[in-house]
Amino acid sequence: MASTEIEFEDIIEKFKLFSPYHLKLVVLLAFVSFIDAWHRANYIMVVEDVNYWCKYECNESQFLKVIRNETNLDRCLKYSITDNCAFDDLKERSIETCHDWTYEKPDSFMGEFKLGCQDWKRTLVGTVHSMGLLIGLLIIGPLSDKYGRKAIFILCGIMGGIVGLGKSITAWYWIYVALEFVQVLIGTPFSAAFTLGIEMVPKRNRLRFLGLVSSFFGVGDITLALLAWSVPYWRNLLRVLYAPSFIFLIYIFAMDESIRWLLIKGRKEEAINIIQKAAKVNKIHISNEDLHRMKSEKTSKNTGLLDLLKITMKSRKLLLRTLMCVLMWMTSSFSVYTLLINSVNLAGNKYLNYGAVACASSMAVLSGGFLMENLKRRVPLITGMGMTGLIFIIQSLVPKEYSLLAAVLFFIGKYFSALAFLFIYLYTSELFPTYTRNTMHAFCSSVGRIGSILAPQTPLLTQYWSGIPSMLVGSLSLITAIAIFLVPDTSEDPLPDTVEEAEAIGHKKNNISTSRVTIISSCC
Repeated sequence: MASTEIEFEDIIEKFKLFSPYHLKLVVLLAFVSFIDAWHRANYIMVVEDVNYWCKYECNESQFLKVIRNETNLDRCLKYSITDNCAFDDLKERSIETCHDWTYEKPDSFMGEFKLGCQDWKRTLVGTVHSMGLLIGLLIIGPLSDKYGRKAIFILCGIMGGIVGLGKSITAWYWIYVALEFVQVLIGTPFSAAFTLGIEMVPKRNRLRFLGLVSSFFGVGDITLALLAWSVPYWRNLLRVLYAPSFIFLIYIFAMDESIRWLLIKGRKEEAINIIQKAAKVNKIHISNEDLHRMKSEKTSKNTGLLDLLKITMKSRKLLLRTLMCVLMWMTSSFSVYTLLINSVNLAGNKYLNYGAVACASSMAVLSGGFLMENLKRRVPLITGMGMTGLIFIIQSLVPKEYSLLAAVLFFIGKYFSALAFLFIYLYTSELFPTYTRNTMHAFCSSVGRIGSILAPQTPLLTQYWSGIPSMLVGSLSLITAIAIFLVPDTSEDPLPDTVEEAEAIGHKKNNISTSRVTIISSCC
C-alpha cells in the first residue's frame, strides 16, 4: 500500500514560535524590517523643506529684515535694488525674478542643490523613489519565486546599501534622483524576506510572527527621526543609515532558505536537511518516514512573470482577489506615505511628530495580532480602513486654531491606517498559492505603489487647502473598506499550494482541510 503524503504544514506544526530556531529567524527578519524602514523613508528627512529668500547684493541686516518679514512679496521675486539699501520706497521699485537665493540651512539638500523656487524638484525625489519601488517589486517577486527567497533578499540588502552610500557623495541633483530610483529598484529586501518568514511558520503562529517582525518597522522609523535630529547634515545621515546594510553578508551563513519554496521546486532533500537541523536545535523528534512522505512538487524552471500571472488569473476568483488586493495596496500605500510625509508639517517639532506617528504604527502592529486572532481577517481589515476614513475626513475639517485636536486626530488615524497596512500584508500572502505567492504579493503591492508615487506631491496641494491630504486619505479608505466585502476571510485556512486550494479559501469545508493528514501535535 502506497504511503499517504504529508503536507509541510503538518510537519511545521511541531515547531513553536519561540523555540530557538524560530526565535533566531524572528531576530534576523526583524533586522530586515528595521533597515528597510530606514531605506524606504529617509528621503522624508533628507529632502526637507527649508526657508529661503531671494539673495540681494546688499547684506545690511535691517534691510533684509524688512524684505523678509515686513513685505508680502513672493519669495521667488525680488525688488530691484541699485543704491545703498534704501528701503523707504520699496513699493515704488520694480520687481524682478530671483535667480539666486539665501537658504536658512545652506548645507541642506535644498541649499546644496540650489532648489529655491523649485519645490517640484524636492517632492520629485519621493515620487521617483516610489516609482523605483513599484518596478523593483515586479522584478524582485518573480526572481525570488525562481531563484529563492534567501538569495534575492540578501542581494537586495547589500546592493541597496552600496547605492545608498553613492547618494551621499554625489554632487549633482539628477544623479541623486537616478540613484534614488536604482536604490529601491534593486535594494528592497523586505518583500522576499517577509515571504520567506511567512512560509517558515505554521498557521497558528503566523500572526504573532508577523507582529513581531513588523513591529521593527516602527522602531526603524522612530530611530530614523532620532538619527535625523542627531545628525543634521544629510550626507552624513545617509552614510549612517546605509552602512549597516553590509551586515546582510552574515545572512549567507545564518539564514536558511524557505522550506516551502524548496518543496514546491522539488528540492526535497534540501528541505529535509533544514527541517532536521531545526528539529535538532529545538530538541524535538521528527521521524525520517514522515519527512520522506512530505509532499513535494516540481514546477517549470522557466516560468516567467507573465506565465505566472496567466496561470493565476485564469481563475475568476483569483482575478477578483488580485484586483481587490491592488486597490487595498494602493489606498494603504497612499495613506501610509501621505501621513508620514505630512507629519513633519504638523505644528511643533517635526522630529518628535514623525516619531509620534511611528509610535502609533508600532502600537498598531503590537495590537494587530490580537485583533486578527480574535476577529479573523476581514473584520479588523474593514474596521481599520473604515476608521481611517472617518477620522481623517473629520481631521481635515478641524479649524487651524485647534492644532492640538488636529494633531491628536492625526495620530489616532495613523494608528488605524497602520493596522490596515499590517492586515493587508498578511492577507495578501494568504490569498494565493505557494508557487505564485511572492509574485502575486509583489504584483499587488507594486501596482498599489501608485498610491505612494502620488503621496509625495500632496504637500504641494496644501497651498490651496491644508485639509486636502487628510480628505484624500479619508475618502479612499472608506471606499476601500466597502470593497473588501468582495473577498473571502482566510483565517480558517492553511496556506494554499495550488490554484484549486486557493479557490477553496473561505469555505468552511474545503478540500484543503479534508485532505490534510494530521500527525502528532500534542507537543505544540
